[in-house]
Amino acid sequence: MTTKNLLVELFVEELPPKALKKLGESFAATLAANLKSRGLAADDAAVTAFASPRRLAAHVSNVAARAADRKVQQKLMPVAVALDAAGQPTPALLKKLAALGTDASVLPTLKRLPDGKADALFLDSLVPGATLAEGLQAALEAALAALPIPKVMSYQLADGWSSVNFVRPAHKLVALHGTEVVPIGVLGLSAGRETQGHRFEAKNPIVSIKDADSYAAQLDSEGAVIAGFAARRAEIEKQLKAAAAKEGLAPIEDDALLDEVTALVERPNVLSCQFEKEFLDVPQECLILTMKANQKYFPLLKDGRLTNKFLVVSNIRPNDPSAVIGGNERVVRPRLADAKFFFDQDRKKSLMDRIPGLAKVVYHNKLGTQGERVERVAALARAIGEKLGGAQLGNDLANHADRAAVLAKADLLTDMVGEFPELQGIMGRYYALHDGEPTEVADAIEDHYKPRFAGDELPRGNAGLCVALADKLQTLADMFGIGQLPTGDKDPFALRRHALGMLRMLIERDLALDLEWLFAAAKLTDPKVVGQLSDFIYERLAGSLREQGYSALEVDAVVGLRPQRLGDIPKRLAAVRAFAALPEAASLAAANKRVGNILKKADGAVSAKVDPALLKEAAELALNRALEATKPQADAAFERGDYTASLQALAALKAPVDSFFDDVMVNAEDPQLRANRLGLLATLHQAMNRVADLSRLSA
Repeated sequence: MTTKNLLVELFVEELPPKALKKLGESFAATLAANLKSRGLAADDAAVTAFASPRRLAAHVSNVAARAADRKVQQKLMPVAVALDAAGQPTPALLKKLAALGTDASVLPTLKRLPDGKADALFLDSLVPGATLAEGLQAALEAALAALPIPKVMSYQLADGWSSVNFVRPAHKLVALHGTEVVPIGVLGLSAGRETQGHRFEAKNPIVSIKDADSYAAQLDSEGAVIAGFAARRAEIEKQLKAAAAKEGLAPIEDDALLDEVTALVERPNVLSCQFEKEFLDVPQECLILTMKANQKYFPLLKDGRLTNKFLVVSNIRPNDPSAVIGGNERVVRPRLADAKFFFDQDRKKSLMDRIPGLAKVVYHNKLGTQGERVERVAALARAIGEKLGGAQLGNDLANHADRAAVLAKADLLTDMVGEFPELQGIMGRYYALHDGEPTEVADAIEDHYKPRFAGDELPRGNAGLCVALADKLQTLADMFGIGQLPTGDKDPFALRRHALGMLRMLIERDLALDLEWLFAAAKLTDPKVVGQLSDFIYERLAGSLREQGYSALEVDAVVGLRPQRLGDIPKRLAAVRAFAALPEAASLAAANKRVGNILKKADGAVSAKVDPALLKEAAELALNRALEATKPQADAAFERGDYTASLQALAALKAPVDSFFDDVMVNAEDPQLRANRLGLLATLHQAMNRVADLSRLSA
């Protein structure tokens, strides 16, 4: 079958820049997938997506003009209905054949095949393959319907009467199979070979595409457009680095900004600009944010510090760029002046003086004001500081944590954070230092929001850890206390993120804090709420550990015990992994599971006590001796935190455990004997499950 390459382009008005990359990828992928499903393109056909501010396009290799005919076997009806007693066709069968466009002449070709409990008649037929025009029309409609459009708009077509809904008004449609136009239409447009180039830079405003393979090259040479999103992004990145290198500086790295700027220009031209050095007195985070968010500029850094130079990605390439450079410098100046004004005004009032204003800010209608919440967080932060600091450092750490927690939300009332909410905490640190607060307090004010996302850094100091833990835990306690639990994919208060942040701090900093103690310090007393929050945290923990590469069995064994000291989790997991590699592991895990089942079925609670005088059988005597020899060694290793040694000491129990189950009947008729043997098993179970629930490895 002869094939040619296919090109489809939809030319539209400016598409939403933050969505452009996904729109381009979705358009090409869905179009190609539909062509493949209809037999018009091979499963391994290459697909290339193009996306610029004013076009979505896809290039698909080796597309057929017509799909191959398909053999279809269709069930007609049960033989008992289709044929009479003499084996002749019934009127029902003849009617069915007529409905399918055939007649009794096909009777000899019908197949009699089993269908459930009875036989049925089947008709083999050849279904003609779809033409490219038919298949592409359906594929294009499916591709447009599947676009992840943020918001559709309704616009009127050229006829003045009809209207359609799409992300932006569409003006041209190109569909080329090799050199030939495919006769399709969509959004009131009929396919042709003409598209438009760059608004200002194109040699030819209208570009007539010769064939599917010349699309990108023609747009580049005639239309001054780099059609490919990835190619345009790479060109911008190359120009940014070259322009920065000329200044001996480095452009700020921001993939989201680079993607957005790529979606704003069709032929990028990077220009170097600057602003007055006096603005550098303003915290660099403010200047960087206003340049990136409002102007889409790339600030230039030297050794990580902001300079007064920045790069602009222009969409035009004039011979004299001075007007473009001057215009951008004039535009950014008022933005920076606003930031300087906010910074100067905010410093006229201390953070402490802003605290009363938090009493007027509602946190939640069931939880009171932000001021009341700050009091709860400060009390919890102080308690955590006293616990972590111990007798020597407890007061200093608690005082710093308390002070930072009290001031942590005050910057929410500043003009700078009001204008740029992303700077909360960051500006609090600057204002705290200006007010003369200790560095530990200022750092904790900024860091109490950390970690803000997966992979974010943790607070840099202990005071920051105390406040960050208190802030996240108090949020969880408050929201669970009023029944505001996450449901499905809805988590309006980011409780999953708060829980994961807590877990990271407790584990990665190996904090000597038990969950039960933390819950009590947060004034959580309702057993139901404590249970719900515990389940929530351990579920997040299990999911996080699996994402880190631990197996489901390893995670289940460790988390199943619900250890209160989460800082021990990595050591417990390492110990379980090392234990599982021992040749005795499988047998001991299975025995542990069996012991657990026996103890569950026992009448009443079983005490882990053994009376040596009641041990009769050689196997139970041997097991008791092995436990007496092994348990002190395992317990000592456990107490010093050497969980690997604690578990590996249990390997010596394999042989006596196997012999016990082979030779000893646990449920003896003598109640005393039975209770003693259950006590021996309870002692064994206790020894084997201090580090992890080894029975869960038996799967």
